[in-house]
Amino acid sequence: MKLLVFLFITSFATPAVLAYDPLTLPKADLAAPLDFTVQDATRNRALPIRVYLPAASKAAPVVLFSHGLGGSRENNPYLGKHWSARGYAVVFVQHPGSDESVWKGQGPARIPMAMKEAASVQNFILRAADIPAVLDQLTRWHADEAHALRGRLDLTRVGMSGHSFGAVTTQAVSGQAFPIGRSLTDPRIKAAVMMSPSVPAAGSAERAFGGVTLPWLLMTGTKDVARIGGITLGGELDSRLGVYPALPPGDKYELVLKDAEHGAFGERALPGEGRQQNPNHHRVILALSTAFWDAFLKGDAEAKAWLNGEAPRSVLEKDDRWQRK
Repeated sequence: MKLLVFLFITSFATPAVLAYDPLTLPKADLAAPLDFTVQDATRNRALPIRVYLPAASKAAPVVLFSHGLGGSRENNPYLGKHWSARGYAVVFVQHPGSDESVWKGQGPARIPMAMKEAASVQNFILRAADIPAVLDQLTRWHADEAHALRGRLDLTRVGMSGHSFGAVTTQAVSGQAFPIGRSLTDPRIKAAVMMSPSVPAAGSAERAFGGVTLPWLLMTGTKDVARIGGITLGGELDSRLGVYPALPPGDKYELVLKDAEHGAFGERALPGEGRQQNPNHHRVILALSTAFWDAFLKGDAEAKAWLNGEAPRSVLEKDDRWQRK
């Protein structure tokens, strides 16, 4: 009897410790995202951005997202909503020249070739320079007492992410090496997530990625090929899968979703893909990316233990592949 009383009292005296869960969201309501334009005067280039802010008014770690070819700052709101609810200021960057302007107003027969032409080296270079331009402006707005982002951004903790052409952009600014010997890496970036990554068209993957020191999380699918009208717009599957083996050990992760197509990382299937998307794919993407940000931007030891343990299997399906080194 005394033992039962003791157990009853201690069960109330000691609060239960909740296990780390990257899918749990606080009950606080989030404000609507804010739209701004970054004016890069040095290049005469205007960059639309969309910012999702967390509920707390204190400065939050910043996560940037770069859209794929033909996309916009309006893409992937499921990421913006979840990451911001988890305490991040999420900034979606739109890249003129390889954004939705490529296909809007074009006839259906012209769209595939227009998209192919926009996937150019020139646009790649422009995109890579867009990221430091946005970070520079965010720094100014954070210090501007008259701006809506005043005091809301912790730019000592920056994550970079993107899909497809945005993944290539992310690779470029977060550690990839180039044959020309010029570095495009922005030192403010502390960790990166690539959805549908690619090896470079020229040179070896080992040379491109063998010196990456930042934590990287790669995500792809077993059907992750971008085609419109019979034209391939991004890497084939062997290109997607060729990045991870070339990375050095040390906080490097790869997710391969069974049967996930290129559009699985967005809100809807792309032209030519199956119309039925697996709803668990977004759940996995959110869980693993959130744990990754928590581990490497917030320094959350529980998040890193979750990421490095068996917990990811709790959200993955049987034939999904998850590995780290």
